[in-house]
Amino acid sequence: MIEVQNISKSFDTNHVLKNISFTIEKGKVNFIIGVSGSGKSVLTKCIVGLMEVDEGEVIFDGRNFTHMNRMERKSVRQDMGMLFQGSALFDSLSVEENVMFPLRMFSNMTAGEMKNRVNLCLERVNLEGAGPLYPSEISGGMQKRTGIARAIAMNPKYLFCDEPNSGLDPQTSIVIDNLIREITYEYDITTAVISHDMNSVMEIGDNINFLFEGHLLWQGDRNDILTAETRELNDFVFASQFMKDIRANLQAERKR
Repeated sequence: MIEVQNISKSFDTNHVLKNISFTIEKGKVNFIIGVSGSGKSVLTKCIVGLMEVDEGEVIFDGRNFTHMNRMERKSVRQDMGMLFQGSALFDSLSVEENVMFPLRMFSNMTAGEMKNRVNLCLERVNLEGAGPLYPSEISGGMQKRTGIARAIAMNPKYLFCDEPNSGLDPQTSIVIDNLIREITYEYDITTAVISHDMNSVMEIGDNINFLFEGHLLWQGDRNDILTAETRELNDFVFASQFMKDIRANLQAERKR
């Protein structure tokens, strides 16, 4: 569990985050959603320590990350897995070498142990046999799955996914969504997904946190979100025809 307590962050006179508090729950897929410029990325960077907060605290399973020094934070970061928006694979490394990278950096495994771990992770994301290939030789969906394999290589307690379906077709997006959900449940990970993809929210979102202009305006689950009365949230959620159709079907069922 990650507790975000009264976080504020400003850049000069631009108040990006304004007294935000919420909990990222263990074993669940927790979404942080909002329009571009709402503060999602800054919030995430504050949570993982890439930016320092002006006020507030971030607590990882009782460990106050905000007040730790660099060496103390390193031990917490070793428990984090990151899936970046563009996969962020190293072009000069093979799929196997990309997944092995955090093991080489942070683990004390032998070469054989690292090889076995990489194979296990690739198998988990259905990329058996893809190890020798390079990022340029695989599809966008395979790159995302390679990113997931790398993110879970160190058996993380916490998994952060930044726009995991960016640039993917709808069918591949469903595959990635299902992988994130399955891995979260299977390994009991504390997962946070930063997204504006309502299809993903409705498919796998256990807890949803909606940011608007630096404020946390709404919290709930994917069932609550369809009947929420927060105007800004409704404008965001029902911007697509897909979500409008879901709402129309829900309203029709209620009238029966």
